[in-house]
Amino acid sequence: MRHRDYMGLALEEARKAFALGEVPVGAVLVKEGRVIARAHNGKETLQDPTAHAEILALREGAKAMGTWHLEGCTLYVTLEPCPMCAGAIVQARVDRLVYGATDLKGGAVESLMNLVQDPRLNHRVEVIAGIREEECKALLKEFFQGKR
Repeated sequence: MRHRDYMGLALEEARKAFALGEVPVGAVLVKEGRVIARAHNGKETLQDPTAHAEILALREGAKAMGTWHLEGCTLYVTLEPCPMCAGAIVQARVDRLVYGATDLKGGAVESLMNLVQDPRLNHRVEVIAGIREEECKALLKEFFQGKR
């Protein structure tokens, strides 16, 4: 599979979040071509402020792998991660982050800051941005238009 294909799986997760009334963000964790974990936003459903798609995917991935060290993994996310999620990605030692849409109001990879590549931290993450960006943006736009 290619980046577009894995982002398609993340978009499937985002659509699940949308159907539940959650902000439509999805995440997929991949290692050596195999999907280790999939998740979508669950803040409202779980009443948990940390239940972002990325955090839930990292937790599921760590459980599946039996370690919090997620070296060799790529995390695909439909939206640029926030500071909390960017920090968790660094802490988990994820090798690569691939995301779709930028988050000009809360993104911590390029929009507000670049936490995942900060040279002061002990781990830096390779970043690939803009994969299926228009689809990711469109889903978010549709969700928020429905909220107004």
